[in-house]
Amino acid sequence: MNDDRPPPTGRRDDGDRLRLALDAAGAVGTFVFDAASDRLDGDSCFWSLHGAASRTVVRRLSDLKALVAVGDRERLGAVLRAVGEGSLPRLLVEYSASVGGTACALLLRGGRLDDGRVAGIVLDITEQRDVEAALRESEMRFEAIANSIDQMIWSTTPDGYHDYYNRRWYEFTGVPEGTTDGEGWNGMFHPDDQERAWERWRESLATGEPYHIEYRLRHRSGSYRWVIGRAQCVRDEAGRIVRWYGTCTDIQDLKEAEAQRELIARELSHRIRNIFAVVSSLVMLPTRAQPESRPFALSVQARIQALAAAHDYVRPHSPASATPGPQTVQGLLSRLVEPYNAADRSRIVVDGDDREIGLQAATALALIVHELATNAVKYGALATDGGIVGVASAATDDRFVLVWRETGGPRVAGPPTRSGFGTSLSERVVQMQLNATFSREWLPTGLVVTIDMPAARLAS
Repeated sequence: MNDDRPPPTGRRDDGDRLRLALDAAGAVGTFVFDAASDRLDGDSCFWSLHGAASRTVVRRLSDLKALVAVGDRERLGAVLRAVGEGSLPRLLVEYSASVGGTACALLLRGGRLDDGRVAGIVLDITEQRDVEAALRESEMRFEAIANSIDQMIWSTTPDGYHDYYNRRWYEFTGVPEGTTDGEGWNGMFHPDDQERAWERWRESLATGEPYHIEYRLRHRSGSYRWVIGRAQCVRDEAGRIVRWYGTCTDIQDLKEAEAQRELIARELSHRIRNIFAVVSSLVMLPTRAQPESRPFALSVQARIQALAAAHDYVRPHSPASATPGPQTVQGLLSRLVEPYNAADRSRIVVDGDDREIGLQAATALALIVHELATNAVKYGALATDGGIVGVASAATDDRFVLVWRETGGPRVAGPPTRSGFGTSLSERVVQMQLNATFSREWLPTGLVVTIDMPAARLAS
């Protein structure tokens, strides 16, 4: 069947369409080289990319070489002729040229035609090479920094695939490079730590939360050493994770120092406990010859025992006497008031906000609570069967307030006419060791004591 339709108007031949495509691509020049006649036919873009001022498009290979950096001339000519002769399957060569006094990187690529000529294009790849050079320089700086610090550094892809370790990692582990890529890193952990490390790492990968864990890592000696593993993700502008960067820090020496320090601290606590016992005995010794001094000696002995209890709570003399978890105000108060509470009834109830406590603050609070409890037994809420004491604490970022409230005891007529030794001691301890205010309210229903201290003093 004949097609009588006229050809479409405005149709271009293949050469025109190729030129339009190359123009749209930007700085791309075309050429044909005939080695037999030494004819080099390049379009205007081809020659302008080489910095040629003339618009002449037909030249010789020597004309091109004259526009190329001296060190690249012979190599460029050799490659062009080799492709024309068929000894090279394709043309692909990079070289430099000077355009307006500025060095440019060019890429010549193409192939051999059936008639032996070489046809191809030239591309300006200066920007690409500048980016690659900047990237190489950045990578070199990163490697220099990563290998200069005494820490193991690693990175992963967004899914957690480990693909980089610095030199320190291989020096520490002694494994061949690349053997811990991917998931191979987990096999370097102590068997008892592997599942825990995996679980924590999977959680970070799923949530993007920072990775932080302590585990034992196999050293090149074959032993396991404690390290801290940390990692954080890097996100793109859309919030997607694009990379994880992490470190491993050897803390074996620190762990051993902590163990040694703990051993020394326990030994010291044991000796201090013995000192408390000796002092307590010495206080009671004169009462054999002076029975009239026994009440005073007993009160001093009770204070020493309160201090011993506080010290043993914060600095236990043995693992058996240690309280699980951190030492806190609530834990100390519960231990101090335990002798006043029966199995079926609590006479002193402790509640409220809790904070960790140090040795100095613990000994101060122990003296204060002992004095308040002793007076409550003698004169206050604990002097009757129905009386109780509430010890409530409230904490803010910078203050810690402790309130001792007695109810159900004898009706209070007013403040006492004089202060005893214990009361004066408590006020002095509060002011000097805790930098706190100590106030009393003698309500008809019972005594209320408020201790207001800087929160930072609790850690002392």
